[in-house]
Amino acid sequence: MLKDNRLYSVVFNKCPRCHQGDFFITSSAYSRRFDEMHETCSHCGEVLEPEPGFYWGSMFVSYAFYTIYTLATFLVFVTWLKIDLDYYLMGLVPTLVALTPYFFRLARRSWLTFFIAYDPQKNRLDSRKQLKVSA
Repeated sequence: MLKDNRLYSVVFNKCPRCHQGDFFITSSAYSRRFDEMHETCSHCGEVLEPEPGFYWGSMFVSYAFYTIYTLATFLVFVTWLKIDLDYYLMGLVPTLVALTPYFFRLARRSWLTFFIAYDPQKNRLDSRKQLKVSA
């Protein structure tokens, strides 16, 4: 995937500004600390939590991911493969529960990517170091 694409940071757990620093502390969505994020990017210094309550909007993005997943699996299993609806629902519920940490992280990265554009030239850590040197 091209690194200058906005989807790069969403797919690979990277900072949306520089695509270098990690977004979440752990790389796996299935660890005990799956929801812990870095406060700032370790590479460019971008603030990854712009304000309190910022990620409330990611709930709607997460809902969209669940809806798309449910519709896609319904079309494949019930419409195309002719699986009985009861069996489909018995399989759908556990998979939605299992995908919760993954969709949680994906929704947060997507939500922040809506507001922060990729700009590899903007390196806040370098500008902070220059301010300290000049002062």
